[in-house]
Amino acid sequence: MDLALVGNCNIAALIDRNARIVWYCLPRFDGDPVFHQLMGAPNGRHLDGTFAVEMEDLQETEQSYIENTAIVRTVLKGSSGAVEIVDFAPRYESRGRAYRPQTLVRRIRPLAGTPRIIISVRPSFDYGALQPTITYGSNHIRYVGPRLTMRLTTDAPIDYILDRTTFNLHEPLNFVLGPDETLTDSVSSFARFEFEQTEYYWRAWVHRLAIPFEWQEAVIRAAITLKLCTYEPTGAIVAAVTTSIPEAPYTQRNWDYRFCWIRDAYFVVRALNSLSAVRTMENYFRWLMNVVANSNGDHIQPVYGVGLESDLTEHIVSSLPGYRGMGPVRRGNQAFEHLQHDSYGNVVLGAAQAFLDCRLLSRPGASEFELLERAGHQSIKLFDKPDAGMWELRFSAKIHTTSSLMCWAACDRLARIAYHLGLRDRYAYWREKSEAIKAVILDRAWSEKRQSFVESFEGEMLDAGVLLMAEVGFIDPSDPRFISTLSLTEKTLGRGAFMMRYEAPDDFGPPDTAFNICAFWRVTALARSGRKEDARAIFETLLASRNHVGLMSEDIKPDTGEAWGNFPQTYSMVGIINAARLLSSSWDVEI
Repeated sequence: MDLALVGNCNIAALIDRNARIVWYCLPRFDGDPVFHQLMGAPNGRHLDGTFAVEMEDLQETEQSYIENTAIVRTVLKGSSGAVEIVDFAPRYESRGRAYRPQTLVRRIRPLAGTPRIIISVRPSFDYGALQPTITYGSNHIRYVGPRLTMRLTTDAPIDYILDRTTFNLHEPLNFVLGPDETLTDSVSSFARFEFEQTEYYWRAWVHRLAIPFEWQEAVIRAAITLKLCTYEPTGAIVAAVTTSIPEAPYTQRNWDYRFCWIRDAYFVVRALNSLSAVRTMENYFRWLMNVVANSNGDHIQPVYGVGLESDLTEHIVSSLPGYRGMGPVRRGNQAFEHLQHDSYGNVVLGAAQAFLDCRLLSRPGASEFELLERAGHQSIKLFDKPDAGMWELRFSAKIHTTSSLMCWAACDRLARIAYHLGLRDRYAYWREKSEAIKAVILDRAWSEKRQSFVESFEGEMLDAGVLLMAEVGFIDPSDPRFISTLSLTEKTLGRGAFMMRYEAPDDFGPPDTAFNICAFWRVTALARSGRKEDARAIFETLLASRNHVGLMSEDIKPDTGEAWGNFPQTYSMVGIINAARLLSSSWDVEI
């Protein structure tokens, strides 16, 4: 998946190696993909859904991020010359607040010779079903849709863009694509100012990170990517910025990941916290407390919209053929209807550090703790009840070990928070509950036959998710039961450096792609259990499977190394950070 991500924590766009913007949703991550070439285009309109810079005699391309930023630089080379395209979404602090408009900026300049190019800007609306009405002036083009109007302001010849005319590129050109608003400055001055401010913002943000000594570039890129997947207006964190990239070819495993899974968000917050990027936690905490408050002590969904929407009804979009023609394209996600009992643990885990971290400007206290206890009470009630599990099975239910594990984690962390707040009676209560749940898990999730913790209570099948037992502090990683589980999981689910999610067939049959985060769980489990050299070797292989700009999708075909699944997957980027921190040599040792 040769794509680069730009964004500003409000919007995001994906750019391919040829500098085509192939995915861009408005007005937010889960909105209408006005550029949708990643999912194809309607029949007979193959040019629709992209913002492209086409070079007449293209021979090769180069693409990279400007160091320590979310700004992408692409170079197109041909016999006539070379062109540089710089893409970004403006982001910086202005007037005491975050400036993150629904705007993309594109800067083009010739590097060598006299390159001949075509500028093609072809947005559409309603998932490709509607073409815009176009109006224009001397320096802008308006793309008018039923609910949205986009304005492209540029110093390029308007006629060339409208007619897709091939022309000689003699001088730099600038493009600002955003709301239907007139720029108060020249487009070149605006683009230059936005670039300078955005570049400084990202470099300053990276400057504050507490990164490990080894694998610094990989960690920084992962951290920036995770931040780009946060929707700062509310604090939500999306699992990925795409929908419907299949988990494997022609499988129907095409899901919409542009929402906030409580499970995934916890792992993102934890990873960024470990790098001292705590602002994301503060924002997410506010979003999460709204989820808890809205639940009224009852059911908490595993996934919500970034604006706290609870109804994410799933629809099939007929207007787009899908990634490489492998539909369906889905909008919404049926998982919002699921019972996934690990959600309660992930709620508490996602909130826990906020109660303990003295750096925060406004720390929660007893009243917030009382609200959070609602998730704990649900954990006690549901830890030994069947659910869809963390892998979101659509047509079956079991008492999943990972769900019970996270219910234990809810009680365990509530006990720790209560102790920190000086609430001795609540500490005793939650400690008692956590120990009781732990005893049940150790008894019912252990298979004597297989000498392993297994997928479900009284089950026999393996699940890579049980490796989280050591990750969340449920069991000592040197415990013989965990060592045995790790060994059997590696043998059964391992595919070289990669790892399958589970052993049993699911709703769609046996999976044939490996799940990247499971491989990272294997790495951290190996490291925690004393096999650091094995962990380092696998980690290096996983890093080599990233794309050309350091990003990862959800899945990978172990035999080919081809990336599949939604992109970029926050789970996968989290794995990079966690593994690097655990395996890296210390700064003190190295310097």
